[in-house]
Amino acid sequence: MNILEQIRDAVVEGNAGQVKEFAQKAIEEGFGAAQILDEGLIGGMNIIGPRFKNNEIFIPEVLKSARAMHAGMDVIKPLIVSSDIQEKGTIVIGTVAGDLHDIGKNMVIMMLEGSGFKVIDLGINVPTEKFVKAIEEHQPQIMGLSALLTTTMKQMKNTVETLLTLEPRPKILIGGAPITQKFCDEIGADAYAADAASAAEIANMLIGSN
Repeated sequence: MNILEQIRDAVVEGNAGQVKEFAQKAIEEGFGAAQILDEGLIGGMNIIGPRFKNNEIFIPEVLKSARAMHAGMDVIKPLIVSSDIQEKGTIVIGTVAGDLHDIGKNMVIMMLEGSGFKVIDLGINVPTEKFVKAIEEHQPQIMGLSALLTTTMKQMKNTVETLLTLEPRPKILIGGAPITQKFCDEIGADAYAADAASAAEIANMLIGSN
């Protein structure tokens, strides 16, 4: 088993210490940051995503693997800065105004980062103007909106309506416990994700269709 496969397996096991150690070893063996990232760190998260989606593992295991991936990212970060690794794209994400839930959003962020996206987290209780400002500032390919309360679905609808008027505008991906594909179609968002693993898959498709 080569060192990149060892990194991948350590991410799957959620062993942050091993991931750090193996990532350092991979650098010493001459592997580039892009290869360590793609085949090792993201390779591990690509195994975790489908397992989570199929209920083979649960949130605690995903969190452990995400932490392990970040431990490896810290090791290769200096190399990434000095090389010209292209991230897949930028995603701005936030929970809409009036809603203070962030566990689901944070899971989505981990899955997106595990898929190679740069993620800007606007946090919770985000007013429409803040989403608009973030689009101007970061020019993301995708805007992610989360709502966990039925009472904040109307706010999500209002925010999406405003974002649809922007030109150019990012693709709009929505999700959260009360959100459905039907609601997504009604308000004109580009896509709906039922869970964190799906969000990463759909983001990849949306980037591909840009």
